[in-house]
Amino acid sequence: MSALLIAYDLNKPGQDYSGFYKVRDSYPYAKLSESSYAISTTEAPAEVYKKLKEYIDKGDRVFIIKLANPWTGFGTQDVFDWLNQNL
Repeated sequence: MSALLIAYDLNKPGQDYSGFYKVRDSYPYAKLSESSYAISTTEAPAEVYKKLKEYIDKGDRVFIIKLANPWTGFGTQDVFDWLNQNL
């Protein structure tokens, strides 16, 4: 398993992004911030992006990035624990 970062800005008012959220939440995850999630998966970033792509608009921004140690940050203990277990 590896950990990937999904970072996004979904910018189209009124757009139904429920499919995007369903795909995002189908992975074990830690919510890092309002629109960035660390997920655990055996899939490559391109595979995850392909699943999300059908739910985004041309004005949206989505990046899938492989995560690795070392890392640092400020947040909640449950996120620290998730990152320590998955990176």
